[in-house]
Amino acid sequence: MSTDYQQAREALGRRLRELRLSAVGGRLTGTQLAQRLGWPHSKVYKLEGGRQTATPEDLRAWADGVGQAEAVEELLARLRGFESHIRSWRRQLAAGHRPVQDTWNVAVDQARTIHAWEEAVIPGMLQTADYARHIFLRYADLYGTARDTEEAVRSRMERQTWLYQGGRRFHALLWEPALHALVCPPSVLAAQLDRLAGHVGMDTIELGVIPLTASLKVPTANGFWVLDNSLVIAEDWHAELWLDDTETVASYRRVWDRLAESAVYGADAQNVINRARRGLHPR
Repeated sequence: MSTDYQQAREALGRRLRELRLSAVGGRLTGTQLAQRLGWPHSKVYKLEGGRQTATPEDLRAWADGVGQAEAVEELLARLRGFESHIRSWRRQLAAGHRPVQDTWNVAVDQARTIHAWEEAVIPGMLQTADYARHIFLRYADLYGTARDTEEAVRSRMERQTWLYQGGRRFHALLWEPALHALVCPPSVLAAQLDRLAGHVGMDTIELGVIPLTASLKVPTANGFWVLDNSLVIAEDWHAELWLDDTETVASYRRVWDRLAESAVYGADAQNVINRARRGLHPR
């Protein structure tokens, strides 16, 4: 969990405690408030200690329970403020993959420079439509979400127009296993690798590949994107993190720079890609 997110959750907890101690009719103990709300007493202490994320319903119940209904809007605003940093897949994908892709399109369109790191898949900005289609299907199966696959693919393909606009620069880093991962049929991966090799040398793209044999300065952990050195978007299995505090962004850029030291570029990157391509047996 991000530091800024946790700090905000703890700050909300402190505010909830203030409201409990200044309850209309006299201060309440945590146990008294829990009894009034029909909650286990541990929930009160977890919320106040920043160890559990409150829901909007929790905040409304709390405000009512301490007799301070006028505090609801303030509490909800606090929740919206820090929840915007961590976007659960359950909530994001409730309406399918297309809305998520559209949100990405807005953020990318505003950026001039992007630094991306992917250790397991080809970056979305460089994917073929067929490869993207299989990625969306895999995640739809995993999360049981709506299958708006074609709409999501179109949105992702629209984002790639960014690569053909002057004044933009996409710095992409890949770990070699991403070139071999059969998240799609071999024939689809073969076409994807052909496309990827064709991107090497474009004036808006700097493509680096870290070979399996490379010495690593840092471990190859989860993928992330840095937009204009002001916003980081990182994915985990439970959520997508949008992080914009200066210290966190700087940390991710340091990681990207360390990884870049292990990458090969130009003809050497093409050789790694072509080697993976030759190892495929499309069917």
